[in-house]
Amino acid sequence: MSAKNIISSFVLAGAVTTALATIAAAGPLTKAEADAAVAAKKEKCFGVALRGQNDCAAGPGTTCQGTSTADFQGNAWKFVQGGTCTGIQLPNGKTGSLKPV
Repeated sequence: MSAKNIISSFVLAGAVTTALATIAAAGPLTKAEADAAVAAKKEKCFGVALRGQNDCAAGPGTTCQGTSTADFQGNAWKFVQGGTCTGIQLPNGKTGSLKPV
């Protein structure tokens, strides 16, 4: 096998490993994770997550955790400390919301 083929094989293996790790990390929140967040007095806050950093519910065309397609997407939420959501100031002049916007 030539050095070029060996390097190509390593690059392909690395790309596959990265893709699989990304899929595993972007899975939906488990019931235990959601229950733990609620027990820690956290609340769902819509419109505050950065692209790809939402906890769930990123709207049509997305599956769940880590799938929002834009910063501050109104239908994607992130868990925040209870009672703080509507006080979070966003760069677009809006604030976090307890309901999808």
